Amino acid sequence: MKGRGALDGLRVLDMSRVMAGPLAGQVLADLGADVIKIERPGRGDDTREWAPPFVTAQPASPLDDSAYFWTCNRGKRSVVADIATAEGQDLVRHLAAGSDVLIENYKVGSLAKYGLDYASLAEVNPRLVYCSITGFGQTGPYRFRPGYDTVVQGMGGLMSITGNADDMPGGGPRKAGIAVADQMTALYADVAILAALRERDRSGLGQHLDLSLLDVQVAALTNIGIGYLATGNLPRRAGNRLATVYPSDSFRCADGDVMIIVGNDGQFRSFCAALGLEGVAEDPRFARNEARLRHADLLAPLIEQALAPRGLADALALFEAAGVPASPINNLAQVFSDPQVVARGMVREIAREDGHRVRVIGSPIRMSRTPPRNDRPPPRLGEHTKEVMQEAGHVAGEIP
Repeated sequence: MKGRGALDGLRVLDMSRVMAGPLAGQVLADLGADVIKIERPGRGDDTREWAPPFVTAQPASPLDDSAYFWTCNRGKRSVVADIATAEGQDLVRHLAAGSDVLIENYKVGSLAKYGLDYASLAEVNPRLVYCSITGFGQTGPYRFRPGYDTVVQGMGGLMSITGNADDMPGGGPRKAGIAVADQMTALYADVAILAALRERDRSGLGQHLDLSLLDVQVAALTNIGIGYLATGNLPRRAGNRLATVYPSDSFRCADGDVMIIVGNDGQFRSFCAALGLEGVAEDPRFARNEARLRHADLLAPLIEQALAPRGLADALALFEAAGVPASPINNLAQVFSDPQVVARGMVREIAREDGHRVRVIGSPIRMSRTPPRNDRPPPRLGEHTKEVMQEAGHVAGEIP
């Protein structure tokens, strides 16, 4: 073990699958928690089978090298247990008795029939922080529905405000390019877990945490949602434009696209000076942000004309010198080779037992004394079953 993580000494049982729950567990593992992943014998987490792509050209195992599985499970230990059997239930209860946190994403009520719901495990360990993650929560008319990220993006309003307007080319609602609801829910779950642990320091008791992908997606509507509640006006999809400031859009340069956001009137004056747009900053149609929003369709062609003959690197240099926020629109090859991304250590290598080195995305958390660990591969299915059972006082012959 290299040093002590911020969560060293914390034990987490991860009974979740796919992304939201496993990602919550991985963040805790990165920070030093001992995360034990409870998996089905023979198959394990669903995402072990979501391949290709594999993390190497020569996968060591069809169940261990799925790129999706590697996304959310590094640094954990894997224990196989069939919770439909008395032996599997007994093992989970035994592990829960000595754990601080349990994360699960089973359908509402599913674990009660196995005696593994919060009420049952709280009798075994009153200090247990039990985090349930579902599509729609433990209460309400939709609580028994299954829910995946894209379903929630649709129901939670994100798709209605993402994409081009209906009357534009390619118009219509669009999902985000990543599993936004899953990932945000994972982080909210970790915040709730750490808050519950802090409260346990005072009360000595754990509690049940109820995290819903839909709740998180609705919360993430933030300023767009509050704007609707304040006015009753439905937001209109606007492609890459922001609804609150302008210029805020992607524009074509001679050899690539640039994303620009001008956040205030002072930046707009600097922006116009950088592009040589004489008189535009003083034009009453554009001088104030409110006016620019109303006349964006008149301002956009002026910007497009100024940028069209310029190279992307030249435009970015101009904007950086002027203090105007701008960026290239990178593909993933450009992202992972970007000098800032490299300098921040966001691309890491993890060594498998067979010596193959796998490139992964690092933790974005920086801590001066207890930095996260990014160097432990995800576990092979059942890799730590005997080890964990021996720690728990079981003998090898009792493996469920």
